[in-house]
Amino acid sequence: MKSETISKRQETWLNRNVVGMSITSLLSDAGHEMATAVLPGFLAVLGISPAILGFIEGVADSTASFTKLGSGWISDRLGHRKPITVGGYFLTGASKALFALAHGWPLVLVGRTLAWFGRGVRGPLRDAMLANSVPAESRGKAFGFHRAGDTIGAIIGPLLGVSLLAFLHSRTSDPSEPFRITFLLTLVPGLGSGFAFAFLVREERDVPSEAKLWMAMRALPASFRRFLWGVGIFGIGDFARTLMILAATQLLTARYGFAHAAEIAGFLYVGHNVVCAAASYPVGALSDRMGRRGLLSIGYLSGALSALGFLGAFLWKLDTVVYLLALFSLSGFSIAVVDALEGALTADLVISNEIRGTAFGVLGTVNGVGDLAASAVVGTLWTAVSPVFAFGYASILMALGGFVIYRAR
Repeated sequence: MKSETISKRQETWLNRNVVGMSITSLLSDAGHEMATAVLPGFLAVLGISPAILGFIEGVADSTASFTKLGSGWISDRLGHRKPITVGGYFLTGASKALFALAHGWPLVLVGRTLAWFGRGVRGPLRDAMLANSVPAESRGKAFGFHRAGDTIGAIIGPLLGVSLLAFLHSRTSDPSEPFRITFLLTLVPGLGSGFAFAFLVREERDVPSEAKLWMAMRALPASFRRFLWGVGIFGIGDFARTLMILAATQLLTARYGFAHAAEIAGFLYVGHNVVCAAASYPVGALSDRMGRRGLLSIGYLSGALSALGFLGAFLWKLDTVVYLLALFSLSGFSIAVVDALEGALTADLVISNEIRGTAFGVLGTVNGVGDLAASAVVGTLWTAVSPVFAFGYASILMALGGFVIYRAR
């Protein structure tokens, strides 16, 4: 009876679960990116350096990484994933409001870490549920559609955040107050995402796995482990996009002044997310037809070219909005490819549903460890040496990851 129900549910890839998860991610990312777009400007007002920003992002990412590994395995052991996923969305949605109370970097670190803990809890479980909700031959479409919904939220969020800053800056003498109000308002879409997942997504329980964590990890296929090498190398160069926003703000300040430069940088990030949203579904659908490995390597190389472009911007003072928009757009395309295809490839390589949650947890852990290294190293090189060295490091590692993925079999 259960297999019949599952087969009916999988007759079409555009089903209730795919749509429900996409709406959930739209709301969650709207709140998250609303805060992300204005956070570098807020930290600049507080006098916090790029090195501290890189440290904050790195700690948050590493917290999410190890949480993903544990939550994925636990979900396999329990045989169901929805309640934990709902809790993760609520935690992520509420925690960014803590930024409104910050007068230094420690409370920003706490809020960011809690948000990423919730993200780490929910990520592999949601991806495993998404993979189980669609036919294998349509995974690229499903993951691409989900990423498009996620990224539409990432367009709405920065637009709301930057528009609020522009509206509030002229109405207060305290330069930090517009940022604080914006952070509080992230509660609306953030908490809405938890309710959306709870009411829109259905789950059918699987048979619980009895494998212990290390046994489940050892059972992962060799092809998946080779895939993780490329993911990891790319990851240790793939810095947080808040550093990209900060770079644009610094490059544009001499020409436009700090406040206006921060607003322009936020809108550039919107452009980044528009490209990401537009590319996500086509890339996923294309991968269903012609394979994912080559497309993923192109996505990695696009990220490397974007970092190389920022190196040139600082080296030769290329501070025009058009040039920076091109770099943000290239990065947006890279994110679209990476987010759509890494998950779909994981589902392709790990056939057994009994260890699929663990596989997505391992993927998230590898990504998170890479993010920790990337954000910390890029932020430190930026502060201690120069942004030229920071973005040079990032471009080399991302390009190498693309080469490894291309050569993998």
